[in-house]
Amino acid sequence: MYLLSYSEQVEYQMSYAIYPSLSGKTVVITGGGSGIGAAMVEAFAQQGARVFFIDIAEDDSLALQESLRDAAHPPLFRRCDLRSVDAIQSTFAEIAEIAGPIEVLVNNAGNDDRHEVDAITSTYWDDRMAVNLRHQFFCAQAAAAGMRKIGRGVILNLGSVSWHLALPKLAIYMSAKAGIEGLTRGLARDLGDAGIRVNCIIPGAVKTPRQMQLWQSPESEAKVVASQCLRLRIEPEHVARMALFLASDDASRCSGRDYFVDAGWYGE
Repeated sequence: MYLLSYSEQVEYQMSYAIYPSLSGKTVVITGGGSGIGAAMVEAFAQQGARVFFIDIAEDDSLALQESLRDAAHPPLFRRCDLRSVDAIQSTFAEIAEIAGPIEVLVNNAGNDDRHEVDAITSTYWDDRMAVNLRHQFFCAQAAAAGMRKIGRGVILNLGSVSWHLALPKLAIYMSAKAGIEGLTRGLARDLGDAGIRVNCIIPGAVKTPRQMQLWQSPESEAKVVASQCLRLRIEPEHVARMALFLASDDASRCSGRDYFVDAGWYGE
């Protein structure tokens, strides 16, 4: 007789919510071509949302778009280099022209390349800040213009548990991610009178192909899991489910806050 492991039992017993308030909503997800972003795209599409996703990874993005072509509203990919404010503005204007005001923005895009302090140049610093922090503000600015007109909207920024744990070789990345939590509070305050909710999702050690290739191994994976309150790996869909809740009307009184999806990871 085959006995399920603890993690298998947990997944087997779970069922997940459907949010009627997300059906038909116009949703924009940055960095949606792979990893957590791709899970977000699929999750919102399954809720009946009209999803547009932005990325520079064309092959992955086009493959994802094709895989979801049978959705009620097939997600649409738009290539955009988020380091360019002009590109952000033109892409968001194009989406609004097609689908009307953006109702949900998920600021997911980022890059956590490791770096040594002594090797950092001002050019590298500026590029990493543009990749990890600056675009979140300008995407929010572009989306908020339409949200103000309809008197509602949701902006979800993706932070990181890394700076809470002071992980090594990530000084610039952690500076950006710490800044995102401040940005979230500022936007929540400034946009709240327009009916716009802004929150920050803070993932832990999520099991994406990139992370497994970049730094996770069976040994490091076991070490991370042992440091978590829940001895379970975090998959991209677990982060996506938090995004669904926060974007839905069920979270209508949630704004200006941080929501961790890290299985209770407190470090070593």
